[in-house]
Amino acid sequence: MPTSNATSPAAELHALQRDFAACIREPERTELPLGVAARRMQVYRELFFNNVEGLLSSNFPVIRTLYDDTAWNALIAAFLRGHRAQTPLFPEIGREFLRWLEQRQQDGCGDEPFLLELAHYEWAELALSLDEHEISTLPHDPDGDIVAGVPVVSPLAWVLGYRFPVQRVSAAYRPAETPADPTLLLLVRDRRDQVSFLEINALTAALIERLQANTDATGADVVAGLLRDVAPANAAALQQAGCDILRNLHTRQALLGTRPA
Repeated sequence: MPTSNATSPAAELHALQRDFAACIREPERTELPLGVAARRMQVYRELFFNNVEGLLSSNFPVIRTLYDDTAWNALIAAFLRGHRAQTPLFPEIGREFLRWLEQRQQDGCGDEPFLLELAHYEWAELALSLDEHEISTLPHDPDGDIVAGVPVVSPLAWVLGYRFPVQRVSAAYRPAETPADPTLLLLVRDRRDQVSFLEINALTAALIERLQANTDATGADVVAGLLRDVAPANAAALQQAGCDILRNLHTRQALLGTRPA
């Protein structure tokens, strides 16, 4: 049976959609889809660009301050032209931008050395604000003794580590060299759904990690075990300081309270 060379309506529609999308992503393209006027295509281009630019400006406010309008718009245009998103969801556009910056770093595009980490930090704030964990569903006593009881770590407490002090980056502070010490941050979303960060040291980060894995030891015992491992000579002297860290984490709602009896 002879085969037909005719293109199916579905294939024609797919080709038209692909061509239309390419014209939107590449404003410099002069060849337009059949039947689409240049003036109308420009309307679509501006709507698409402005929507994405607005989302990225709000998702990455610090990064936005690092660019003038021309450079920022050029960066967004390059993102639209060169990145193929894995999801159509608007809340995920920040993650897509982060993936694109990561690829740019791998390709050696010459972005500032802290840019990818800053983007991750800004994305993490948004991601934590959208996290669907409900701390009210976790059994815990918010008024329990965090030292004598078994601490319950909030699922909305994230420890993040960076080479650069991303929380300090601004238009006036753009570090060019990697600092000797890494930056460790604790991001927490509290019961009012407010996101805050706290700069922490390596000992606090290690303590939180142990608390997350803990099932039945008291807060005091977790601190004591950590100090025996990292500072055996000074473990007894540092015990009170470690317990104070527990109380501070509780105040900031990184620790929700204690496991009910």
